[in-house]
Parts: sequence; structure tokens; C-alpha cells
Amino acid sequence: MSEALHGTWEMIRAESGGEPSTDLLALRVELHLTAETYQVHFAGELADQGTYARTPAGTHATFLLLGAKGPNAGRTIPCIYQLAGDRLRVCYGLDGTVPEKFATTAGSSHYLATYRRKAS
Repeated sequence: MSEALHGTWEMIRAESGGEPSTDLLALRVELHLTAETYQVHFAGELADQGTYARTPAGTHATFLLLGAKGPNAGRTIPCIYQLAGDRLRVCYGLDGTVPEKFATTAGSSHYLATYRRKAS
């Protein structure tokens, strides 16, 4: 995975089912990425963790999350992502399908999150 993704990312926007998910923002969600692992923290507490790997790219840059602990343990979640400066957008295919675009619709199992790099 690109070193540009390594670090701590603070969620600033989220969308599910075509609607904003404001409830998660109040929990101060952070995504921690290293060379091979990810961790998700809610209000400073570890909530989810596992590994990730780049997958063959199509239209968008992609990676695959492999959940190890937490609510996604044992799950494989394909994602597309876009990195622009200190902003990272990730669209998660919670149903196991690779998202085709950075958007969600009513009834879809995709989750779109926008993160801002957190200063070290």
C-alpha cells in the first residue's frame, strides 16, 4: 500500500443508503493505517481491526479489508479509495461487492466516508 496512506485519518463526512450518517461523526471516528494493518477507533476506543492489501486496480484505486477483530471479524470488504492532499475518500462494499463509484444509494450496502489526515 502506498506510504501516502499511512497515518491517522479523522472522519469528517459519512454517507450510507444515500443519506448522511451524522451519528458516527459525534463518535470521533479515526482510521489508523500502517503498511498492512488498519484500526478503527470510536472516541479513542479500538472498535475494529484487521489487515488490508491493494487489489488489481480497475477504474479506481482499490484495496481489500480483512477483518480480524471487532464487528467485521472474518469479513472481507472490498473498497475503492481516492487520495487528494490531506483528504481520503473510501467507499466500502459492505456486501462484498466492489463499489463502482463514490456514492451510496437507498438499499445499497455501500458506505462512503471522507477522512482528513490528522496531524501527528
